[in-house]
Amino acid sequence: MKRPYWHVDAFSDRPFAGNQAGVMPLDEWLPDELLQAIAEENKFAETAFLVPDASGETDWELRWFTPACEIRLCGHATLASGHVMLLQGGDRVTFRTRRAGILEVRRLAEGGYELALPAIATEPCARPEVAPLLGVEPQEVWLNPDRYGIYLFGSETEVRALAPDFKGLGALGDDQFICTAPGDICDVVSRVFVPGAGVDEDSVTGSAHAALTPFWAARLGRKRFTAHQASQRGGDLVCRLDGDRAWLGGHCATVVEGTYFVTG
Repeated sequence: MKRPYWHVDAFSDRPFAGNQAGVMPLDEWLPDELLQAIAEENKFAETAFLVPDASGETDWELRWFTPACEIRLCGHATLASGHVMLLQGGDRVTFRTRRAGILEVRRLAEGGYELALPAIATEPCARPEVAPLLGVEPQEVWLNPDRYGIYLFGSETEVRALAPDFKGLGALGDDQFICTAPGDICDVVSRVFVPGAGVDEDSVTGSAHAALTPFWAARLGRKRFTAHQASQRGGDLVCRLDGDRAWLGGHCATVVEGTYFVTG
């Protein structure tokens, strides 16, 4: 069986930056073990699979797989999926997901896209076992029951210098360790570690910014701010809080468009 396939660099206006995502539209769902095998073959942080939504509630059903497992929410691969679908025409596309509800990608008049994710609330919490694994004591720790954790540091320099114990962090579970600080040039900087899900450091993490958006909107005293994820590839976002949704603005670059030969 042959399926169309795209490799997209999300949250970047040029190839070889931002976060890599595979995007594969399907006519119907393949067995989960085959979807997982494709994601493992790709070796991207996430591969997105789409099937037309027969319910008519949205345009597409959407699922995301890392090389190791299916995950509950992925921002950059959703943005990449919106980019691929909107290349066919239109200004808006919607996705129905199993655990994150209905997501939306819009084309922006000034270029690029804006992605709506559920805003993820966090609460102050102590987590002393994490600091030795990060190598630096954060000023504050904020957590969410779905294992999103925000670790606040005093400066961008501290965040960029982190050298985590990935094996130790991974042993704690499939948490997102979102390390953040005020930015030197942009408003907010971050790095995101998810070793328990098979991704030591993610390049640009939309779901992490769904947590960072309400967190920093409250601290900055405004609902819109700029953000940079300081991974090796790096990526830039504009974050906007609108009620219970975090809108993340960014660009996408198509790197590969081709055919995937699927057996099984």
